[in-house]
Amino acid sequence: MPVRAKPVPKTGSSWRIQINNLQTKLTIDKKWLRGLVRAALAQEKLPRARVGIAIVDDMEIAQLNARYLGRRAPTDVLAFPFAESFTTAAGEELGEIVISAEKAARVAKGRRVPPKDELALYVVHGLLHLTGHRDRTPTEARRMHKREREVLQSIRRGRRR
Repeated sequence: MPVRAKPVPKTGSSWRIQINNLQTKLTIDKKWLRGLVRAALAQEKLPRARVGIAIVDDMEIAQLNARYLGRRAPTDVLAFPFAESFTTAAGEELGEIVISAEKAARVAKGRRVPPKDELALYVVHGLLHLTGHRDRTPTEARRMHKREREVLQSIRRGRRR
């Protein structure tokens, strides 16, 4: 079942979400994307956060990957925290997530899922990185992928009610 992100109630929450679509390969529904981010932040129990999302093409993400991680290839998602720790004492800071729309479209086609679902996975993956999850070792990767599935499943269940 596709991820149908709708805004979650904002009661007691303060989320600042900026979305920049800097590519033309994939149509981006910003309202859906904001709802997805809000739902994922709620799942991570972050009532206050500032998140930027940039949707780019393979060339742009490859340049960022080379510049910041020393890897000379496009990737699916990069996450850049605003500060050394992922939140301030008030829980307001997180960071910027950069996603390759081209990679999402290619992988979605190969997996036979809607590009929106692949994009949702990349958003959740990026948010988890910003909240301190790591995937550098096989154990960390298993833990992180399990959390991704939990968050996405919870969002899906919440949307069916």
